[in-house]
Amino acid sequence: MKLENLPKSKETKAKKIVGRGTGSGMGKTSTHGQKGQKSRSGVSVSAWFQGGQSPLYRRLPKRGFNNTRFEKKYATINLSDLNKFFNDGDEVTPEILKERGIIKKQLSGIKVLAQGNLEKKLIVKAQRFSNKAIEGIEAAGGKTEVI
Repeated sequence: MKLENLPKSKETKAKKIVGRGTGSGMGKTSTHGQKGQKSRSGVSVSAWFQGGQSPLYRRLPKRGFNNTRFEKKYATINLSDLNKFFNDGDEVTPEILKERGIIKKQLSGIKVLAQGNLEKKLIVKAQRFSNKAIEGIEAAGGKTEVI
């Protein structure tokens, strides 16, 4: 293979010169074809242009997107509540919390938050914990378990 046999790169390709007479090969209609809207000047020929009809983005309803259908809501419980309702060495599960009426609905699960102090050793099983809640439970000598 020799240098002169290599294909020309796109960087050195000559620019298309239009509208310079019929002898240029691209004269008269300047590569626009004959007649019609797209042969005229000042016409939008973008990808979403659809001629005279109402464009798709204007025909579709503009209701927006709402993510609340997919949102997960957790029933929350604080360390102070665990301190009130449970004895030392008890196991805390979502079923027990609902059974005792501490929470009304489980929703997507239970999240333990760190408001208040915990002074009892508890084994807490829940779907979520805040970092400070984990620290508070372990500082009191208890254990956390993600279900």
